[in-house]
Amino acid sequence: MSIASRLAELGVVLPDAPAPAANYVPFVKSGSTLYVSGQISSDANGLVTGKLGADMEVADGAAAARLCAISLLAQVKAACDGDIERLSRVVKLTGFVNSTADFTEQPKVINGASDFLVEALGPAGRHSRSAVSAASLPMGVAVEIEGIFEIK
Repeated sequence: MSIASRLAELGVVLPDAPAPAANYVPFVKSGSTLYVSGQISSDANGLVTGKLGADMEVADGAAAARLCAISLLAQVKAACDGDIERLSRVVKLTGFVNSTADFTEQPKVINGASDFLVEALGPAGRHSRSAVSAASLPMGVAVEIEGIFEIK
């Protein structure tokens, strides 16, 4: 089954790839490796903000991480000239969780992205990963995730 078909089954329409917020590029291709800059949690209503362990629950953080994964795929599609089928696999994610000093469930939050990618891509969505805490993230967002992908 194609990636586009899986996304459609999940009810996911990839948005236009978000523009960089500062002096960097959204992705860099090196051979068959694609490095995608950190994508922050946002949806059609704007930024998804909050601090895990203070004013946001794990399930809400996981939903924010899922939004980051959708933005990552949007960047992959843009990097592949609009052809998401050129994505071979997810190699690695690094997830940053805006959380209090005593919050320890960062992996559960980033699972929102990991679970979505496996659901959308099957075995090609399985990846290595880091999930770390951050005292704050740009514009107060709850989650930021960067990714490394293999493309054709």
